Amino acid sequence: MFDFDLYSTVLRLPGIVIGLTLHEFAHGFSAYLLGDTTAKDQGRLTIDPKAHIDVFGFLMLLFAGFGWAKPVPINPNRFTNRKLGTFIVSIAGVTTNMILALLLTLILGITLKFYYNETLTNILLYAISINIVLAVFNLFPIPPLDGSKVLLSFLPQRFEYYYYNYERYAYFILLALILFDIIDIVLFPIVDFFMNYAIQLIVLIGG
Repeated sequence: MFDFDLYSTVLRLPGIVIGLTLHEFAHGFSAYLLGDTTAKDQGRLTIDPKAHIDVFGFLMLLFAGFGWAKPVPINPNRFTNRKLGTFIVSIAGVTTNMILALLLTLILGITLKFYYNETLTNILLYAISINIVLAVFNLFPIPPLDGSKVLLSFLPQRFEYYYYNYERYAYFILLALILFDIIDIVLFPIVDFFMNYAIQLIVLIGG
């Protein structure tokens, strides 16, 4: 944590910007399709990174290995089916990151088949890894991560009171789990699992 290498930091930039931006856009766009215009009304229904990047959260992700974007505002009361809408919107960001990881894997494999450039290859590998990390990390069922909202969408409505009442305390729990590398015990084996398959696919396509 807090290891700094200028070269690798610069190479991670595109993956972080794209991953965070499209993750948040996916939340807003899926909510919009389900009848909630809150994100659109607040100018968040865009793929302009400036609308989604939290400067401090971005710097933390860049230099410390964990961070955050500006959460897209959502009003679940505008969904026809509140539980289903909450699930779809919550899972949209994670799904987008995994689709991005797959598309970038295919792009890198095709690129390597015809042309090799070390810098471009490293940028794409970092972008694949970052999007997988964002997807897996956000699935942890700890507020304010998306996984907690996914879990909430399956629980009886009475649990929502406790969730929103104690959500602010969960931030400290999440921070402690990150700082003491407890989350890494689960996170990185899963990330490595997907990365191994991504590399196999790259090799298969790129020859």
